[in-house]
Amino acid sequence: MIAVAELPDQPPFALRARLLTPRAGGDTRYEADALVEVDATGRIATVTPWSDRDLPAMVVDARPRLLLPGLVDLHAHLPQIPNAGLGAGLDLLTWLNRYIFPLERAFDRAAAERLAPAALRAFAGAGTTTVVAYGALWPDSLDACFEAAEAHGIRAVIGKVMMDRLTYDEAIAPSEILERSLRQSAELCARWHGRDAGRLRYAFTPRFAVSCSAELLSESARLAAETGAYWQTHLSEDAGEMGEVHRLFPAARDYLDVYDLAGGLGARTILAHAIHLSPREVARLAESGSHVAHCPASNLFLGSGNMPLAHYLEQGVSVGLGSDVAAGPELSLFGVMRAGAYTHNALGTASEGHPTVDPLRWLRLATLDGATAIGLQDEIGSIEVGKEADLILVDPELTAPVPGLDTSEPSELMSRLIFRPHPAMVKAAWVRGRRLPADQAVA
Repeated sequence: MIAVAELPDQPPFALRARLLTPRAGGDTRYEADALVEVDATGRIATVTPWSDRDLPAMVVDARPRLLLPGLVDLHAHLPQIPNAGLGAGLDLLTWLNRYIFPLERAFDRAAAERLAPAALRAFAGAGTTTVVAYGALWPDSLDACFEAAEAHGIRAVIGKVMMDRLTYDEAIAPSEILERSLRQSAELCARWHGRDAGRLRYAFTPRFAVSCSAELLSESARLAAETGAYWQTHLSEDAGEMGEVHRLFPAARDYLDVYDLAGGLGARTILAHAIHLSPREVARLAESGSHVAHCPASNLFLGSGNMPLAHYLEQGVSVGLGSDVAAGPELSLFGVMRAGAYTHNALGTASEGHPTVDPLRWLRLATLDGATAIGLQDEIGSIEVGKEADLILVDPELTAPVPGLDTSEPSELMSRLIFRPHPAMVKAAWVRGRRLPADQAVA
């Protein structure tokens, strides 16, 4: 078996490996022995069953490892990573005040320069090649996060958290918060949105309705629409949060309506959690083309509730996956898939006539559906000719219950990756054919 150090670092290259990928047409492709060629621009030039005829000059034989599309994490909090796994059993608002706001308050530029490079290496080591992330309030720390992503090579969408209520910025007068938050966010967007031919992008990021005025919500949504950037926030994560939203926005029909009235819904909107939705809200999400970041690991960790994923999919809601670190206790989307599968099974939705979410569907949620949520389904999310080579190479043998066991059945391969993930199973990750530095603890 080829050593990890011998895998290609940059395009062009050709890999021989097993292959498993969703496809744009809705099916899944598996090849027990495939050739994937990446051209000099970092795009996929060939995906074909292996043949001894007409081979490229040099092929790296990575068998029996498995090539997958890079994973797309739709919801993470960069400043919160040091507290992953802490605070289990607390409700959301208590957890935020005890564990999160102190971390974010201290996440200045120096802290971001220390943490962000390590965090991005850890994401890559877990198989994540695209991350959609929240920063802290401080704009210089956001610059440091973007600089780290630019140097690392990961595909990233990042935004400065916006809060004009419950703010942890104690040095600013309340009358100045709104103007400053909007101005700083607009300046960050101007600097970073679309950088490196779109590898880096900006998301206007009002934290959630509890910490934002109606004006901040509407003005941030307007800026996102004017600049072509994203708009991300939280929705219906926790019962206590929902009660507070109802108190603060009595004219809104429900939580989603707060964002709808602000002009925040649409194709470039990512709403995290969305656990406790009424039928009206589900229908409106589908109608508006907004996207949900499903974060089952963090929902279980904080006891927030169980999102009825199968029902949302049946109603046409666009859903991808998010780690939600640090409420989510791990960065790995394989772990998130496992948490989601357990939640789905516990809800018994398949027995109630809803669609089954099988292992291959979880792969699609973590890849092509995530790419769709950020409008990049034609560029990434599957291993198909013409797409950019965002890829990961995993070692399925590490997931076997005893050494020497293997399977060539695609759903069984994916099932083991979900339910028996190994911290060292991701051997390499590439974005546009360039190999990402990865944390050695997991790579």
